[in-house]
Amino acid sequence: MPGKKEEKQGDKGSDKQASQKKAYEKQTPEKPDKQDKAKKADEGCKQGDVNKELETIEKLTGVKLPEDAHKKLLEIKDKLENFKKSVLEKFDKYIIGIALMPPKRKTEEKEPSEKNTLNKINILVLVDDSDSKKMGKQELKSKLDSIICKMAGEIDKALAPKTVILSELWESCYDAKYELLQSIAASAPVHDTGMLAAIKISEIHKSMVIKKFERYIVSYVLAGSLIQGKATEKSDIDVFLVVDDTDVKRMSRAELKDKLRAIIIGMGIEAGEVTGIKNKLNVQVYILTDFWDSIREANPIIFTFLRDGVPLYDRGTFMPWKKLLQMGRIKPSSEAIEMYMSTGRQMLDRVRTKIKEIGMEDTFWSILTPSQAALMLYGVPPPTPKETPRVMMDIFVNKEKLLEEEYVKILEDNIKLRKELEHGDKKLVTGKEIDEVLKRSDRYLKRIEKLFSQIEKMKEEEDMLRMYDGCVTAIRDALKQQGIERVEDVEIVKVFEDEL
Repeated sequence: MPGKKEEKQGDKGSDKQASQKKAYEKQTPEKPDKQDKAKKADEGCKQGDVNKELETIEKLTGVKLPEDAHKKLLEIKDKLENFKKSVLEKFDKYIIGIALMPPKRKTEEKEPSEKNTLNKINILVLVDDSDSKKMGKQELKSKLDSIICKMAGEIDKALAPKTVILSELWESCYDAKYELLQSIAASAPVHDTGMLAAIKISEIHKSMVIKKFERYIVSYVLAGSLIQGKATEKSDIDVFLVVDDTDVKRMSRAELKDKLRAIIIGMGIEAGEVTGIKNKLNVQVYILTDFWDSIREANPIIFTFLRDGVPLYDRGTFMPWKKLLQMGRIKPSSEAIEMYMSTGRQMLDRVRTKIKEIGMEDTFWSILTPSQAALMLYGVPPPTPKETPRVMMDIFVNKEKLLEEEYVKILEDNIKLRKELEHGDKKLVTGKEIDEVLKRSDRYLKRIEKLFSQIEKMKEEEDMLRMYDGCVTAIRDALKQQGIERVEDVEIVKVFEDEL
């Protein structure tokens, strides 16, 4: 009996092992097909991209994201794509950027409302409101917010979009509230027309600059086409810094400006490498004394910076200047007005002088020097500019019949025009006259190029005749030594072969 019992137990054990083996085989197939491999590789690639993005965020913010944030981002990737697609379908023209915001930090004691907030997926939707005229800014924001929140709820209740209009973002900068900028810099872009990238790289560059030169940086300002609403994805990111140079003692202001510019531009390149943003960060560095002088002189570039610029950092200098300009209190001096008035006249005079130089010098030398080169190729020393047309006429027109008279006339007219302008007999040259001179000069040069080929061919023929005469003379001398005095040219080769 004991033997039978053991046998039954052994059968049960073997059955159990067989069933476990079958279950394991079902769960783990021996050879996964190509589609499974590709799917796994794709998932791994996506995870790698997301991890890379998170590493960038951690590097920029200095905050280590928890592991659950990594998993969370992988889970919500498809939801974010669907949300982006639906928002862009409805508001494509106005959406500047969509970004996944960093998760809120957990506090030790969670309130009931806070527990729900921590599970939310925070999304920023940045909207361009620059051409909004039919309704107020806040009304526009509230309407967009309600529509976008409804869209998010239809996709997933956990999506928590925050709609920010561009004017609101700039107003927060005017009020020295930079928390929103810092959040955008730490976000992961889902859709971007260039603004999110500009804010991110500018924020990183600003942090680097302030960390090194904190007590000297007066203002760090974002300007250019981004602020004016004319930017594209490939536009440069224009920023300018104002540096306090009022207590500089060890070096000249020019030297300080050059050194600071080199360091700060180097930091801009480094910021581009850290963020991976390819748009060029165009940094302009101004020292405070030069900037103040430019304001007093009503420099148009500086006035544009003050009018359009948005301070990403300000120690209370840029915003007062901006407001004074808006109030009309920054007015150019009478000297500056006079200078700008005279500049217009000076520019026109410069244009006239340049046109005069084209007629007097450029077109003159453009046809004179090739003419002298043609004479040198022929074997004549280059004559003076005044004598060149006469020599050209004597040799190439009358003697060799290689050139037509009309081309020598073009050269004569050009020399005559130069002399009239040089001596003041002709005060101005019109654009029409210059155009005609250019056309005739072009015709002349093409003909001179052909003349060069003709001279070269003529010289080759002369060289051949010279070589022939030289050979015949040498043969006759050799035959004379053999006592043969006279031989016809036709028979000279045959006699030479027979005798020598």
